[in-house]
Amino acid sequence: MKALSVHDLQPEDSLWLDFKGAFNPQAARESELEPLIEAIEKYASGWMPDIVNGKRLRKYSRASIWKALDERLDGNSTALGLYRTEWPALDSRLRLWLPPRVPELDIIINVKPLLFFAEEKRCRHFMEMVREWASHYLVPHAVAHSSDDMELAGFPSFGRDDETRRRDGFDKIYEVFWLNVFGPKLVEIVGRERMLSTPAHRVEELPNGSVLLVTWPTVADFASREARLAQARAHAHLRPDLDFDTVLHNLLARSARLAPVEPRFHPDLAPLLSRVVDRAASHERQRRIAELNAWQPPEPEEWRPVDSALPSDVDDAERAREHYSTLAEHLVALLHTKVPSIFEATPESLTDADFYFWREEFPASRQREAIDETAVPAIGAYLGEVLVRNLGGEWIPRQKLEEAQVRVGSRVWLPFVRARHYMTSRQSLLDYSLTRLYRAAERHRG
Repeated sequence: MKALSVHDLQPEDSLWLDFKGAFNPQAARESELEPLIEAIEKYASGWMPDIVNGKRLRKYSRASIWKALDERLDGNSTALGLYRTEWPALDSRLRLWLPPRVPELDIIINVKPLLFFAEEKRCRHFMEMVREWASHYLVPHAVAHSSDDMELAGFPSFGRDDETRRRDGFDKIYEVFWLNVFGPKLVEIVGRERMLSTPAHRVEELPNGSVLLVTWPTVADFASREARLAQARAHAHLRPDLDFDTVLHNLLARSARLAPVEPRFHPDLAPLLSRVVDRAASHERQRRIAELNAWQPPEPEEWRPVDSALPSDVDDAERAREHYSTLAEHLVALLHTKVPSIFEATPESLTDADFYFWREEFPASRQREAIDETAVPAIGAYLGEVLVRNLGGEWIPRQKLEEAQVRVGSRVWLPFVRARHYMTSRQSLLDYSLTRLYRAAERHRG
């Protein structure tokens, strides 16, 4: 039994719910949590959890929930995770804070992808689930929305430092998301009459004085102009001190940042840059694609015309070549568990190595002395070996490693010089990628 992690899916948006409510720790735990569990089982259509995680994974059942809460009890809190084995992915956490802390039920739900909630019926079921929770567990403030847009909005700090956020909490309405529950305090700050007259898809007063407010029928299209207009109208209504046009402008700017951008990467580096983009946070993905579309890797400079090649100055050329092979094996030994393709010495293995070094931020995360003395010679030798094996290259050994050349067609290439440039910084791993030099050599071998 393996949970499908939200990280197993391609980087994309998800539906995020943040709900913190009061509960009675003196009541029997099963009866106190009954409304929470019943609402999940009734309304989680298509995204119902089938795994409960305490100290180990168990098939979903109420008995598994009680067992997980028992075994994760630690002082003044206990917690469990709820997951799924199939698409859509679910990453949910329930935490109970217990005395002497202020008792609180804290649940986060993350369902990926957000497009799963393109259907109005699914969204309506989600609203009903939250409505039942908010009717039973009094909340100061709860929201459900696009996780990417919440990041861009600065949730939950909204530009405040941590100390101010902890001190003030939700002392005013900083943002209106797709689904909102405003507790009695926020309703009082706004004014109940004003709150209940908000122009929105759904505005409902709950029995405990809270108000459920939903701006738009479906959450998946939150970034459309129509949905943003509804969001801006609701926010400006609840905060008459704000200018509607400014609110709308900011929302549309966020939509623009999240709008899909077609990758148009340099062809030499498209496989590498696609993987670089996949490491970006989902809400930054489109901006990163645009940046890398605009970026052009510099032309490799680590070469000479073949008629300007330095002649070999070693006594035993074959022994020198064996030394380069041994240095290249050092890179294989370093990377073989993380980059299995390194054994193959192919162009694809260069791309895999490029991505590994970039992902690990290798030039900044290792000691400079070790990089210069060990990594650079190993990388340069490996690059040279790939040129020899795949492009019919020929080593021209030199006593100084940085002068060693590989002849391919009408040029000689300086792999050790490239490796030194490459290992300067994280950006230099892209600017001076091994893949880029190989592709340039490939084009010029004729």
